[in-house]
Amino acid sequence: MATFSEIQKKLGLTPSKFDIIRKKYIKNLSYYTGRNVIVYYSGWLSKPGAPGLDINDLDMTGFMENVKGLDCMKGLDLILHTPGGNPAAAESIVNYLRMKFKKDIRIIVPHLAMSAGTMIACSGKEIVMGKHSNLGPVDPQLGGIPAYSVKKEFEEAQIDLKTHPENIGYWSLQIQKYPPGFLKLAIDSIDLSSVLVKEWLGTCMFDKAKEADVEIIKKIVDNLNEHDNSKTHDRHYDISFCKNIGLKIIGLEEDPKLQDKVLSIHHAMMLTFNSTNAVKIIENNKTGTVIQQAILQK
Repeated sequence: MATFSEIQKKLGLTPSKFDIIRKKYIKNLSYYTGRNVIVYYSGWLSKPGAPGLDINDLDMTGFMENVKGLDCMKGLDLILHTPGGNPAAAESIVNYLRMKFKKDIRIIVPHLAMSAGTMIACSGKEIVMGKHSNLGPVDPQLGGIPAYSVKKEFEEAQIDLKTHPENIGYWSLQIQKYPPGFLKLAIDSIDLSSVLVKEWLGTCMFDKAKEADVEIIKKIVDNLNEHDNSKTHDRHYDISFCKNIGLKIIGLEEDPKLQDKVLSIHHAMMLTFNSTNAVKIIENNKTGTVIQQAILQK
């Protein structure tokens, strides 16, 4: 079976200067740590609104391409920069990587890993963050509408109508804006996010068989999958917040050499997005590279 990179070579597509410099820095990091490196980067900050910026099922092809040829016994450093996306797609990616690398996965967040990206970060044995890095809430969004807001609106209607049945007209108009089954979908989405994060935390970063760890896991999930305190799905959680809720966080600044190599990769990635049509890059320290291009409008 020919891989994405192999087909590119057969087509005579030569690496650009951006490809060469990115690969150099990724190899430098792998050489320093003795671990495999896969970089998963979205260009949503440079090209907002472009298709395919989110975590989706098409990404599995990129991960399959980048796992091929790696010595999985060396473990994996997964570098994430993503706005998030489909939790089901994130689940598929996590399950695949865990099977290949036997859960020896460290997550590195040079800047932002939001929403489903935060969920993936919680699947690792530890998370490396800098003082400038951020995770985000994992509360689900349904077509841009917070699932918690839908749930809360229905709950408010129930409470109000018990004492003020005359308000049925108002609440009927409010509820009619949602399609049938939308409340059930919202509740199920909230539950799924909690189930996945709880399971991932309890089977790698922590041990769900230990009572003390169960309490930590609950605190983490309660703080990440909620809307009352975060207020907005775009809320940024810095390294201090992530440590305080119980996540196992390693400070990027604790190892200056690691910091230099990780940020070199980050800057090379961002320059690629700023200077080319690339909207997503999945790349490893060997030959694997999958780049999704934006279609320019004339």
